[in-house]
Amino acid sequence: MLSTRVAELVVFLICVNLIPTTPIVEERPFHAADGGIGVAVGKSRKRVFPQPHTQEPNPIFEAYGYCNIPNRTEQAWEGHSPADYKLLSVHVMIRHGDRYPLYSIPRTKRPAIDCTLSTSRKPSHPLLDPFIHHMGLGGRGHWESPLGSVPRLPSHSACEMGELTQTGVVQHLRNGQLLHHAYKQHSLFPSDWAPRQIWVETTGKSRTLQSGLAFLYGFLPDFDWTKLTVRHQWSTLFCSSACDCPARNRYLEEEQRRQYQLRAADTELERTYMDMARTLGLPTRQLRAANPIDSLLCHLCHGLSFPCVPIGDSGAGGCLTMEQFAVIRRQQLDDEVHRRRAGLYHKYAILAMYPYLNRTAAKMERIAKSIEAGREPRSGGEEVFTLSSAHDVTVAPLLSALGLEEARFPRFAARIVFELWKSPSMIQGQVKKRGGKGEKSKAKYGETFIRVLYNGEDVTFHTSFCRPHDRHVSQPLCPLKNFLSFVRRDMFSVVNATSYKEACYRRPG
Repeated sequence: MLSTRVAELVVFLICVNLIPTTPIVEERPFHAADGGIGVAVGKSRKRVFPQPHTQEPNPIFEAYGYCNIPNRTEQAWEGHSPADYKLLSVHVMIRHGDRYPLYSIPRTKRPAIDCTLSTSRKPSHPLLDPFIHHMGLGGRGHWESPLGSVPRLPSHSACEMGELTQTGVVQHLRNGQLLHHAYKQHSLFPSDWAPRQIWVETTGKSRTLQSGLAFLYGFLPDFDWTKLTVRHQWSTLFCSSACDCPARNRYLEEEQRRQYQLRAADTELERTYMDMARTLGLPTRQLRAANPIDSLLCHLCHGLSFPCVPIGDSGAGGCLTMEQFAVIRRQQLDDEVHRRRAGLYHKYAILAMYPYLNRTAAKMERIAKSIEAGREPRSGGEEVFTLSSAHDVTVAPLLSALGLEEARFPRFAARIVFELWKSPSMIQGQVKKRGGKGEKSKAKYGETFIRVLYNGEDVTFHTSFCRPHDRHVSQPLCPLKNFLSFVRRDMFSVVNATSYKEACYRRPG
């Protein structure tokens, strides 16, 4: 198991950094008449890579992208391929939806948010009411311990810390429904799907379990509970039995020190924390420990005024301001740039996400081998849909490990999708003359390819394993073999190793 120290450092990344780096241009924030904060939303499709800009990104604009308010039209590019290609499997990693803060700001009132679910409260969704009813039947499902005791729905009229909100549920009902429509024509699995064809896993937090169930219901409405097993991942890295990796822990500790040094050198940030602490009548150290950005983001995402305290005899009192919020966000944007240049986080991410990527690669390879041998996967014998419901500290290193370091940090309800495709079988007799038996088999039954999508955008040719691939008309997708070579060997070149074991256990030089 991870040591207590390393677990604390993983949580540290939630608190300190790893926030989106560029504004979402179709969202225009404004101050509402009641003193709260509103957002004007357009319908243009969001991009997952920052647009080139000539001036500094606006930290307020990009914060609204992080909120991922579910009231716009989205276009998903999942399920798109050249004509006659066959979809073989889909593997999805999601971040949980909108949640209540994990921390409270001392001496202020907690945000007043209702975490019960109601179709009369916005945001809502046509599937919300049937979803609530279906969750009541969850006792028929199979739950790995300790998931059976975790509530399947958020249920507190005054949200508890870290609880999934109705916004978070709606975000994933929409996500699941988007993929339902994207894959409907591909007949990924039949209506009488077998239990082994769908794999669902989650950490033990209620917000990830509930997010996963909302996504699954949007994707597969009224699914048969008796066929479903929900599996538990004890680590946020989804590393199963391969979690021990001393080198990964060292890279994480070095990254933590880098973050601390950068913040300590930021005089504007320090002045801002001092001003905020003076307003609240707190020691600056106590305010920092309360991680105020977590609560302020919740106020922003839900259109609530920033917290205030009464003015007292000591002169303390007043409200926290948007300008103070912007300074903290600006520092986080600066840190994102510095983090990419330093490269420590990327090395951590490679080792952190290898176990998950290796499992995904193995599942794809099993299906590909049966195809290359001329066999359709046996009924109920292969997992054709995998859903992993996770956290920002899971999705962020996965993006980095894939080489997508320029992508926006995972917003609430972010999704990464891996698709496995088979090219059309070639006409009898069109086998390459120079090919051996193996090449004849591939040519006859079609080759296998991979697509990677982030929040609905195809990012395949931005990944480390497909960026150098020469895409041409006769082969417009990325060969699966590129992904397999990357996971089994190539990804470790960043840490001067050729295998996970060597990278994890080699003594530091």
